[in-house]
Amino acid sequence: MADNSPAGSAPAQDANLALLPLKNLVVFPGSMLPVVIEGKRAIAAAQQAVRQGTQVGLVLCREGAPEDPGLADIHQIGTVANILRYVTAPDGATHLVVQGIERFSVQAPVAEEPVLTVQARRMPDPEERTAEIEARFVNLRNLATEALQLLPQPPQELLAAISASTSPGGLADLAATYMDASAREKQDVLETIPLAPRIERVTALLGHRIEVMRLSAEIGKQTRASLDDRQREVLLREQMAAIQKQLGEDDGKAAEIAELTKAIEAAQMPDDVATTAKKEVRRLERTPEQSAEYGMIRSYLDWLIELPWAMPEEKSIDLDHARSILDSDHFGLDKIKQRIMEYLAVRKLSPTGKAPILCFVGPPGVGKTSLGQSIARAMGRPFVRVSLGGVHDESEIRGHRRTYIGALPGNIIQGIRKAGARDAVVMLDEIDKMGRGIQGDPSAAMLEVLDPEQNATFRDAYLGVPYDLSRTVFIATANMLDNIPGPLRDRMEIISLAGYTEAEKFEIAKRYLLDRQKAANGLSDVQVTIDDAALRQLIRSYTREAGVRGLEREIGRLMRHVAVGVASGKTTARTIHAEDLESILGPSRFESEVAMRTSIPGVATGLAWTPVGGDILFIEAARVPGRGNLIVTGQLGEVMRESVQAALSLVKARTAALGIDSSAFERSDIHVHVPAGATPKDGPSAGVAMVVALSSLLTGRTVRSDTAMTGEISLRGLVLPVGGIKEKVVAAAAADIKRVLLPARNRHDFVDIPDDVRQALEFVWLDTVDQALEAALESAAEARAA
Repeated sequence: MADNSPAGSAPAQDANLALLPLKNLVVFPGSMLPVVIEGKRAIAAAQQAVRQGTQVGLVLCREGAPEDPGLADIHQIGTVANILRYVTAPDGATHLVVQGIERFSVQAPVAEEPVLTVQARRMPDPEERTAEIEARFVNLRNLATEALQLLPQPPQELLAAISASTSPGGLADLAATYMDASAREKQDVLETIPLAPRIERVTALLGHRIEVMRLSAEIGKQTRASLDDRQREVLLREQMAAIQKQLGEDDGKAAEIAELTKAIEAAQMPDDVATTAKKEVRRLERTPEQSAEYGMIRSYLDWLIELPWAMPEEKSIDLDHARSILDSDHFGLDKIKQRIMEYLAVRKLSPTGKAPILCFVGPPGVGKTSLGQSIARAMGRPFVRVSLGGVHDESEIRGHRRTYIGALPGNIIQGIRKAGARDAVVMLDEIDKMGRGIQGDPSAAMLEVLDPEQNATFRDAYLGVPYDLSRTVFIATANMLDNIPGPLRDRMEIISLAGYTEAEKFEIAKRYLLDRQKAANGLSDVQVTIDDAALRQLIRSYTREAGVRGLEREIGRLMRHVAVGVASGKTTARTIHAEDLESILGPSRFESEVAMRTSIPGVATGLAWTPVGGDILFIEAARVPGRGNLIVTGQLGEVMRESVQAALSLVKARTAALGIDSSAFERSDIHVHVPAGATPKDGPSAGVAMVVALSSLLTGRTVRSDTAMTGEISLRGLVLPVGGIKEKVVAAAAADIKRVLLPARNRHDFVDIPDDVRQALEFVWLDTVDQALEAALESAAEARAA
């Protein structure tokens, strides 16, 4: 929270003055009030005044003014004020404490951006003291004192200030400040400069408020006297309802009870649930319709009746049809589709068996949610999506107890009711985004939902009866597996979806995205065509992501550009070529990472994994005169810093083999930097790249520019396995890398790499860092020649 207390300096006559428009608030000279400002120009004006120690002009906005008003949206007379305090609250709102000095009028506009500035003229209070003004002054002071004494607890400080006031204009402004009047009425007082009319206007407003306060006090007395009458009326109404029931006049309620009883029988509830429902019907029958409890019971019965309790009809799963649906909805993902087919085959052979809970984990935009929709289509079951992102209350899963006003069942039961079937496919989207709050841990509540041994008797806090979720197919999605608690992760089968290669994105765009964006923008195949070269250039130079959402947005921009020409009649058909992209979308956003590499010793290319796919990073090392210190920059985490220290120790242990002068470490500092310093980085997988970068620096041998590497290192010089191999290798291929150095113990991940990527790269498998140095560093002869 920022807190500044500038000292204001008065502007000259007809000087420029920055304005702060206020909504529903008028500040009078001599008053000190807190205000809240909004709008970029008002905030900029306040910051400028605090920074420069100048005054500001407080003006009232006209009715219907926009959020960031201009000169046409404000009144022309306001108050010059000092900003005594500037506070930025944790919620982002800007609060000020201001002190009004004197009136001013707007003479001429100066500027509207970045700060609303006008030429202002000060309007000091008139100094006349005639007998008429003195008489009005005394009358106003008496009225103000009377008004304060009508309050339950009169403010003594304000009473003392009114009694001590000697300025007629100041007393009028003081009374108007604290008077319960509208902003329009207060603005009229502010714009009344002569003393006699101003005091008269404030006196009239104050007299009206005194009459209102007197009437309010009388009404309060009458209200307290009528409370006993109201209690008696409630009792009489209850007696009347009992009499109507005995006389048979309560036919409407009786029909409602009969309808509910019939609906309970038709819902095919389990016996214990039906018993509970009938008990609630009997309570409803005894409860007066005017009672708040009547609505709560009726809402509860509606939920019980509308839930699908009946055993669902068994539907045979056609595996060939399911395979065709998966192939038509998704390109690639062969392993994922094979696992889904296995899942469906088991469900076909054992419909009542305890099937595993599938959890699709992968970067955004790779098709996790749409896979769940395809599974629902393949099984012929209704699909419902339950978003768990940002859920931090256990009641969002289990529901609220009925004792709370506005209580509802949890998201699981709400989703089942929406689907209308017990065997629905429920997609638990973004399960890794759940958070723990003061209301409990929702991930703990999910343990019962996702446990096949327990969810047959899932108990929602609102329903208060068990509900069978064993026939419901739950499918979860997540971006980060590490964010899912261990017990919850143990209940799910993890299926990883990696990012798409350029070839896969090309096919997805041609098969799905182009047609979808044409339809979304009202275009036909005849009106717009994108050739293959343009589509490949779009993927390579305008998107850098694991999924295809960004690619679809860029295709949408192309379609909208063509739609403008078609709608205006300037064109009937358009073919977009690669050379057209820059004129439509602007310059390329991404360049080949090869352009960033250099032949200077001390730079190595590493491979990294991120939540949105793989990426490459550069490890830069430099030697400067010093005392043997190690400097690490680039916002590296603790694990990555330790990798740098381990890499330096390995290089020091190999000084003789590498031909490095060991005394160089004593008179030099080693600086290791990883660019993109604003992005936090952590993990051990850059160890090999750090060893290679340090060795390149100290030997003067450059690292091969077509080579990237990954792998953790040990102090014995071993290269240890790391994760995310597929994502890293795909990122290397996208960056025009030709050789990748990978840990030999990651050979089992080779089968996961797409075939087109395998063919485009040369793989070197490492057991030790010595092999990495031999494969990555240019020979000494090449270094001398360079």
